[in-house]
Amino acid sequence: MGIKIHGSPFSTATLRAVAVVEEKGLDYEFVNVDMKSGAHKQEPFISLNPFGQVPALEDGDVKLFESRAISQYIAYTYESSGTPLTFNDGKQRAELAVWMEVEAHQFDPVASKLAWELVYKGMFGLETDNAAVEENKAKLAKVLDVYEARLANSKYLAGDSFSLADLHHLPPLHYVMGTQVKQLFDERPHVSAWSKDILARPSWEKSLALQKQA
Repeated sequence: MGIKIHGSPFSTATLRAVAVVEEKGLDYEFVNVDMKSGAHKQEPFISLNPFGQVPALEDGDVKLFESRAISQYIAYTYESSGTPLTFNDGKQRAELAVWMEVEAHQFDPVASKLAWELVYKGMFGLETDNAAVEENKAKLAKVLDVYEARLANSKYLAGDSFSLADLHHLPPLHYVMGTQVKQLFDERPHVSAWSKDILARPSWEKSLALQKQA
């Protein structure tokens, strides 16, 4: 049957799931879900994710939704393929869990809001809310201060090797780095080096290539 990822190449959550499969070097089929027509709210997709949100994954008889759950399934199920992305040591696993939570609850909410205001609104012809931009830039700056301190002591967030904790950042990071928000990263040398490093990974370049094919 093989791995199938159902989603949109313009969805940050979809790209997160794709990046993990690419990092693992696995063969997969990308099934485009036409969100403009509302296909994500209808059958057959709604059977894969009852919340009607992309992405969804099929791997044989396994069906999953939520990008971070998909990424962990791929990383652990195909542990021996490609980049490890996780750790066997208990302490390192705990560190990984911490920084995955940080990404989901501290980084992603503000970075995604900034991407919405500074990138996506323009695509839809909507006006940017400058007050929201400034508010979320201030919040992101505080998060990045924590990252700067962490990355002064380790090359990546969960340790000295690239892991899911770093990979999960890629989609919103990609979008905000093309805006005025990039300055917040540039002002912090360790954060700047880290972001350039992970954005240059071949797996991420392959993930973005799906947008050109759409």
